[in-house]
Amino acid sequence: MAPTVLLPILFLLPILQPAYSKLSVNYYDKSCPNFAQIIQDVVVEKQLAIPTTAAGTLRLFFHDCVVGGCDASLLLSSTPFNLAERDYEANRALPGDAFDLVIRAKTKLELACPGIVSCSDILAEATRDLISMVGGPYYPVRLGRKDAFESHATDVDGHIALPNMTISKIIDIFAAKGFNVQEMVALTGAHTIGFTHCSEFASRIFNFSKSSQIDPSINPDYAQGLRKLCQNYKKDPTIAAFNDPMSPGKFDNSYFHNLQTGISLLASDQAMAFDPRTNPFVETYAKDQNAFFQAFAHAMEKVSVLGVKTGKKGEVRRKCDSPNSLSTE
Repeated sequence: MAPTVLLPILFLLPILQPAYSKLSVNYYDKSCPNFAQIIQDVVVEKQLAIPTTAAGTLRLFFHDCVVGGCDASLLLSSTPFNLAERDYEANRALPGDAFDLVIRAKTKLELACPGIVSCSDILAEATRDLISMVGGPYYPVRLGRKDAFESHATDVDGHIALPNMTISKIIDIFAAKGFNVQEMVALTGAHTIGFTHCSEFASRIFNFSKSSQIDPSINPDYAQGLRKLCQNYKKDPTIAAFNDPMSPGKFDNSYFHNLQTGISLLASDQAMAFDPRTNPFVETYAKDQNAFFQAFAHAMEKVSVLGVKTGKKGEVRRKCDSPNSLSTE
């Protein structure tokens, strides 16, 4: 009886292959041969004009991928009938320049190859190019993703790590996506570029506890500088500090050096320097930038294929902020 049971299972194996197996680095070689060059041109122009574009796009890409997969659902706008992911509280601070980058690239690609390139592929490719442009590692990006038909803010909760979460909670969130502790620490190293609004870390530098105004895990001199910078953050919520004050525009391993000396904005980041599960990787990446780059590149390849949609499970949107067929559901 065993062979008769095994045979249909073997026939099913090709059907059960993950969607990312259909992706390919040369997906657009024939259908849109200038795809990579167009993306690169837009990336260079935008990054030179707005140096924070790289960090914003990386954050946009990650927030998109961890909620329902890398399907550009985060690019969809809300409608009178539906609140989209981009209007979820944790996503409202995502920088407009990251969205603008994708729109610019999509506009040029629609002129060159109408209806061929998905918004999700644009975001994935542009993110890699930007990381490389600011000094980070280059890694292959498999292409062929389709865009999601819909986006719901209610889907976001529990999928994005927040600054006030414990290390255990953040480890669990990453584990649910298939990432181990080492990969989690490497991906958090993305904070080597970009900035954070004062409201995200104000509780660490103002009225931290009854016995101390400042979180004792922060470098005292650094904390005083942050207090001065953020003193009016309640009146002006746009006030922000660079995540890495040592080399804010360069993708490097100084973020991990900073953790070891208490120069970190977010409590969840600083905690990695003390927790025995994460500290060994913090120490490794602080000593060895190549080790960090290799781990980050590997982890980003995994991120880039999370829950990808292919075939009829998605579409190539004509406009990145709206599905081809608007729904009122």
